Amino acid sequence: MKVEVISATRLSPEDFWAKSALGTSLRRLSYDREILARIAFSNSRGLGQIYRDAMAAADPDCVVAMIHDDVWIDDYFFRERLVEGLAAYDVIGVAGNHRRVPGQPAWAFVDATSDPLRWDDKANLSGAVAHGRYPFGAIAYFGRAPAECELLDGVLLAAQKSVLAVNHVSFDPRFEFHFYDMDFCRSARQAGLRLGTWPVCVTHQSGGGAFGTAPWKDAYRLYLEKWQS
Repeated sequence: MKVEVISATRLSPEDFWAKSALGTSLRRLSYDREILARIAFSNSRGLGQIYRDAMAAADPDCVVAMIHDDVWIDDYFFRERLVEGLAAYDVIGVAGNHRRVPGQPAWAFVDATSDPLRWDDKANLSGAVAHGRYPFGAIAYFGRAPAECELLDGVLLAAQKSVLAVNHVSFDPRFEFHFYDMDFCRSARQAGLRLGTWPVCVTHQSGGGAFGTAPWKDAYRLYLEKWQS
C-alpha cells in the first residue's frame, strides 16, 4: 500500500530536500517507490488547513501520514510499520494517552492551570519519541506500545485515507498550529475509530511546544468551545 507523507515547511523546495530532517529522511527512503511526498513549501498557512487539503488530494487508496518537517525518520521499514499498525488501529501515532480528561491541554498533560503544565501519570501514557538535533536522538519513553489511546501526539499521525473519508473525519482548518492534533483525535473517536500507538522510530528535533503563548491560549479557548459538550 502506498504511503503519502504530508508535511508543511517554511523552507524552499531546494532547502527542504537538502537541509531539513524530513527531507533528508525521505531522500534516504527513496529506495521505496511506494512512499510519496506531498509537501507545502514556503508555507505560512496553518497545519489544519494544509493537512485537510492534502488529504483531500491524496490517492483514495493510500495511507496518509502527517509529519512535522523537523522529524528524522530513523526507521527504514517506515512504510511497513505504518501498514502493520493500520491493520490493528484506524489511526496510529508514535506517542499517546490511554485516557482523556475534561479540559485536557495536550495529549500528555492534564492540568492547564499549572505552570509548567502537569504531566499525566505515566501509567496512562504510551509510546516513545527520540529528540535531538541529529537522527537517533535520546529516547523519551512514555509507556508500552502498541496500545489503544484516546489522544495521539501530532508529531506523526497516520491513517488510511479511505477509512477517514467514509467516516467524514478530517482536520479543522481553524486550528492552525495548536490543537489540530487534539481536535483530529477527538473527531476520529467521535466517529467510532480506534486510535493506537505503534512502534515507529523517529527523532523530533524540536523540544517543548509553545504552551502558554497567546496563540496557544487562543487555540485552547477555541478547542474548549468546540468540544465542551
